[in-house]
Amino acid sequence: MKQINVYLTFDGNCREAMTFYAEALGAEIQLMPFGDMPQCPQGASERIMHARISQGVAVLMASDTMPDMPLTQGNNFSVSVDSESAEEVDRLFAALGAGGKPTMPPQDMFWGAYFGMLTDKFGIQWMFNFEKPKA
Repeated sequence: MKQINVYLTFDGNCREAMTFYAEALGAEIQLMPFGDMPQCPQGASERIMHARISQGVAVLMASDTMPDMPLTQGNNFSVSVDSESAEEVDRLFAALGAGGKPTMPPQDMFWGAYFGMLTDKFGIQWMFNFEKPKA
């Protein structure tokens, strides 16, 4: 495992929140709107699919929900695991998913990663990501 990070979820104000956090923390910011993805969901083009702020080794990540997905304050975070391999993603997904509920089974994603999400049996949301080496 490379690292574990907190991943925050917002309801349309991710850009504003992460810009605020980046300025307050003196961090660098990266933003990727849903409009950058193939087949962007209707009404989501300005929402943020993935945001990342970093200062040294400290990282905070976030995204917006889809326009029709309700957000519950206090339950709007996930634990994100940056994995060493696709096999590690599969192993951790199976182990932490025991008794839980898969949200998105691990699969190749358009941004060049192998990615999956689940909610464990304690109600904690997990994200697993392996960035594939670039050819």
